[in-house]
Amino acid sequence: MSGIIITCALTGSIHTPSMSPHLPISGPEIARAGVEAAQAGASILHLHARDPDTGRPSAALDHFNGFVPDLARDTDAVLNISTGGSAVMTLDDRLAAPLALAPEMASLNMGSMNFALYPMLGKDRDWLHDWEKPFLENTDDLVFKNTPRDIARILTRLGTERGARFEFECYDLSHLYMLRHFADRGLIRPPYFIQFVFGVLGGMGPDPENLTHMLRIADKLFGGDYLFSVLAAGRFQMPLITMAAAMGGHVRVGLEDSLTIARGTLARSNAEQVVKIREIVERLGRVVMTPDEARATLGLKGADQVNA
Repeated sequence: MSGIIITCALTGSIHTPSMSPHLPISGPEIARAGVEAAQAGASILHLHARDPDTGRPSAALDHFNGFVPDLARDTDAVLNISTGGSAVMTLDDRLAAPLALAPEMASLNMGSMNFALYPMLGKDRDWLHDWEKPFLENTDDLVFKNTPRDIARILTRLGTERGARFEFECYDLSHLYMLRHFADRGLIRPPYFIQFVFGVLGGMGPDPENLTHMLRIADKLFGGDYLFSVLAAGRFQMPLITMAAAMGGHVRVGLEDSLTIARGTLARSNAEQVVKIREIVERLGRVVMTPDEARATLGLKGADQVNA
């Protein structure tokens, strides 16, 4: 079977510090997590920033600079900077760091959607920070805004002007059609790296038949011009990405997507999840790509052309 890309999403903007003592928060913690994940076999590191004092998701360039230069120096991984940030941020805020860093790769959510995190309140816990519980509670009235105008702006400013390629995050079937729309407008070129996202309330559920249907429609819309990867939230992470790997796709792990390594057991690090999925995919006969092999496969501009 073909080579496989392992992406690791180190911290994200969904989980809060009270949910796991292993979630990296500060710049040095995120840098260490990224180095360990890359050593374990991740060829792409998907990056968000946090305020080191509060653990709150941050779009500040200073916070990204607390770990991006270290990762650029200490790994050869592809550094994939989020343009999603957090659903409560403005687009200007979300774009500030990616525009300054001009990364090889950036994530891009392909549509506006409800982004409901409040079910995570179902577990009793002691909150470390006063922002965490209200943040989760208020997601019952939260729309993650990514309009066609927003998407076009990101594709132009980061893609056309700065040479970044994209991890197109598709949370639903409609997002595939939006991606086709922008391909038809000439704002993106193949190969398209499509990340199917399962298990966020507001997007598609983590049902195996949803994956097979998304693949059928992607084949219809993009033919041989795309690669697909899968991420799944929480306890659905490993089962669904294993299915993706068996079907010839690529995979994403990381504490952004799931805090556990097995049901009821917190992952001690991002690298622990990378090691687990690497063992699985290699048993399936897949060969894990190096960062440079991933760069060649995805047509990236190269680490020497970023501002980190």
